[in-house]
Amino acid sequence: MDSRISGFYKLSLDERRKKVIEFSSLSEDDLNIMKSQLPMDIAERMIENVIYLMEVPVGIATNFLINGKDYLIPMAIEEPSVVAAASNAARIAREGGGFFTTTSEPLMIGQVQVVKLKDPYFSKAKVIENKNNLIRIANEQDPVLVSLGGGCKDIEARVIDTSLGEMLIVHLIVDVRDAMGANAVNTMAEAVAPYIEEITGGKVYLRILSNLATYRMAYARAVFPKKVIGEDAVEGIIYAYEFARRDPYRAATHNKGIMNGIDAVLIATANDWRAVEAGAHAYASLNGYQSLTKWEVNNEGDLEGFIELPLAVGTVGGASSTHPKAKLARKILNVKDSREFAGVLAAVGLAQNFAAIRALAQEGIQRGHMSLHARNIAIMAGAEGELIDKVADEMVKEGKVRLDRAKELLKKFKNS
Repeated sequence: MDSRISGFYKLSLDERRKKVIEFSSLSEDDLNIMKSQLPMDIAERMIENVIYLMEVPVGIATNFLINGKDYLIPMAIEEPSVVAAASNAARIAREGGGFFTTTSEPLMIGQVQVVKLKDPYFSKAKVIENKNNLIRIANEQDPVLVSLGGGCKDIEARVIDTSLGEMLIVHLIVDVRDAMGANAVNTMAEAVAPYIEEITGGKVYLRILSNLATYRMAYARAVFPKKVIGEDAVEGIIYAYEFARRDPYRAATHNKGIMNGIDAVLIATANDWRAVEAGAHAYASLNGYQSLTKWEVNNEGDLEGFIELPLAVGTVGGASSTHPKAKLARKILNVKDSREFAGVLAAVGLAQNFAAIRALAQEGIQRGHMSLHARNIAIMAGAEGELIDKVADEMVKEGKVRLDRAKELLKKFKNS
């Protein structure tokens, strides 16, 4: 089926569910999971000291065409306008051929910190000389991962200068296949630590993965045609991008908009969105904090967007394999492995960035955002059923989206 579903937001809840079920070939059991809550016995095994559940709405972003394949994107988020913005951006990108993505191998970095070295550079040489032994020790910890083609692939070492003296930092480069990889990498880092101490004569303290996964990159590009968005929008977006490229205060909000989309998909699939956030912002800071996207105008005057960022995500293991709704979200996404998933996330991030800076450059962020936010204000005022939209529409029309005004309007409509 085609993910270009016109008027999806106008459908009733049951009709939207039916469309997704048809698109993703879901079962009656899957529909029941949509309607259910996370069982408390599973919740109690996921984290400590559980007392209740915190629900987050899951919406479906439509229209995504990525590398010639159609996707429906489940997004778990509490912020209005994000799902709608992603869907609209994807619709426009389809006019330019959709999104095109590529990803690198799923390589994670495990770090081993070695201190109290009199000869850190000599010790670095010893580590490199013993690379094969270190790789062997690491891979003995996870024969299943190795059998799947993963495992420790390389050893790197560097010396850093600190206020406590020079430290040797050893990097294990580990192919984690379709997992996020934290557990496998941490186990390997701990296993090689005694041998590193033996060959260097130093003391090992930290042994843990890095969330700056610079070997696990995702890239996406798309063309947003001038004939669809207009010359003014193209120019405005380029100016907005240049602002973000040169000013870290703007870049922080610019990149937050990107992560609005990426985080929402990660939460829906129970991936570690905090790790991805940390990696994305660290990557943006490597040469002074700046935009994760690049925007250009081609010879035809069309807008071209590009994004690159580290995306350490998994399709197996952790909560993504135990949470029923996370498994359902993966079913809807229909990605075959972690690399395809990372490509989808990059496309969502690019779409979200386009939508945000287009709104900022053309009409200001509040117009579309506040029309959706008004419904939340109406609910806060006590509106129910049809009165929610009635109060919200009136506030937007007046340009007064405030709780006090919502209460006044609600009282007025109830009396009439």
